[in-house]
Order: sequence, then structure tokens, then C-alpha cells
Amino acid sequence: MINRTDTVLVIVDIQGNLAQAMFDKENLFANIVKLIKGFQALNLPIIATEQIPQKLGPTLPQISSGIDNFNPIPKESFSCWKEKNFKEKLEALSRKNVVLLGIETHVCVYQTALDLIANEYSVHLVADAVSSRTPENRQIGIDAMKSAGAQITSTEMVLFELLRTAADPKAKEFFKIVK
Repeated sequence: MINRTDTVLVIVDIQGNLAQAMFDKENLFANIVKLIKGFQALNLPIIATEQIPQKLGPTLPQISSGIDNFNPIPKESFSCWKEKNFKEKLEALSRKNVVLLGIETHVCVYQTALDLIANEYSVHLVADAVSSRTPENRQIGIDAMKSAGAQITSTEMVLFELLRTAADPKAKEFFKIVK
């Protein structure tokens, strides 16, 4: 189970026209925003990446505007782990639980998850906050990551694991987030 002291949110490539081409994009974006709000409310770290932003465009405004001091890491490699700046930023946090979301499930998210698992990170894939252009590729990516050892979770599971109790001072805020 994830916890507040050892968890980081990694947002992979929610940018430009590619994000607009995703299967079930409205729910995808809504769930990502919920997770950002929850992580921000608890002051937990968030790392975002952008795949060749000069070609694919910037992170969508509804995503970037919710993150304090938004500073995405540009990358060319499909796996975030292969980008030196990403790897250094993640390692500097000394957090081994990675809550992973983004696009495309079967490409960048998948390759990132496998590299993180190979480097002894616990990957918590948020199934309702990942997508691909087709539902088939989305599901193939989820299944492949599960087979490789990723924990499959959902937006609400992540938020309530971080909260742990309705007595938490942040509970009221979290209940508003999930509505």
C-alpha cells in the first residue's frame, strides 16, 4: 500500500493533440486532475514529463495549471527512466512508491513502468488515469504492466490510501475531490 512518506506521482506526457486523441479522454483528464489535487493537498511530490514538446506541444493547461511550480521534464526516449533529468529528480526524492499515470499506456507508460520495476521501484499504475488511442492498446498495456509486477489501482484507491482515515484533517477536502 502507498503512503505519504514514500510516494511520488509521475505524470507521463499529457500534452498537445496526442492527449486529445486518447480513448475516453474526458474521464482520463478528470481523474488526473483529482490525483493532482490530492497530491497537492498533501504536499507530495509530482513529476511530469513531456515527449518531444517542440513537436507534440506542451502539457494540457488543465493539468499543468493544477501543479505548483510546474516544470515538466522534456524527453525523447519513450521510457521516462532513460531521461537523465527524470532519473536524477526521482532518485533525489528517495521515494520508492511511484503512482504512475499518463499516455500512451502501451508505449511510454509501459516502458517507464518496466524500467522502474527493474530498478526496484514499486509501481502503482492508475488504470483509470492512463489511456491510448484505442481501448485495445490501453488494455494490452495495463495487462503487460500487471504481468511485469505493477500494482493496478484506481484514482479513488490512491486518494483513500493516502488519506487512510476519515478523521484526517484533509478528509473533507478529499471527499470534495472525489465527488
